[in-house]
Amino acid sequence: MLKVGITGGIGSGKTTVCKIFESLGIPVYYADNEAKRLIEEHPRLVSGYKKLFGDEVYRNGKLNKQLVAKVIFEDNKLLNKVNALVHPVVREDFIGWVNKQRAPYVLEEAAVLLESGGHHFLDKVILVTAPETVRIARVIKRDGVASEEVLKRIRNQWPDEKRHRFCDYEILADEKHLVVPQILKIHSELLK
Repeated sequence: MLKVGITGGIGSGKTTVCKIFESLGIPVYYADNEAKRLIEEHPRLVSGYKKLFGDEVYRNGKLNKQLVAKVIFEDNKLLNKVNALVHPVVREDFIGWVNKQRAPYVLEEAAVLLESGGHHFLDKVILVTAPETVRIARVIKRDGVASEEVLKRIRNQWPDEKRHRFCDYEILADEKHLVVPQILKIHSELLK
């Protein structure tokens, strides 16, 4: 089965694009959501997080996100340790999920697909892009945060210029170009 990654910066429109692929019968694995679930459920991740952050990192079985966020964005070495712990478990979970699917291809949606090296395990990669102004407006509306906060998040991700080098397809979700025809073209190519 063909495994296709779908990535893009915050506010690019990845989720909307994925929902359209799902309406075409293509299963989507939302890596970021699954990672959040696994961090609270997978024994290797729970014990690893406790070693890195202490027992107070979990409250009643739920991750203390404020504690993690406060520490992790100030310490790059710790962030790298967390990524080294989480990414292999998410990859294993994805492979198990793929083996249960019965479609011509599947999508793995992940914001940091390229940064984490996840694209090396996939057959193709789709990049969803939008101008920075559109992305900022979307995230402000979605998350209710200030534009400075959105810009900080954008600056912590790879720029689209760098992402292009690793991608086979691009969907421009700029609110000017129609997204569905772009998706249908990619879909028909992936079915060949």
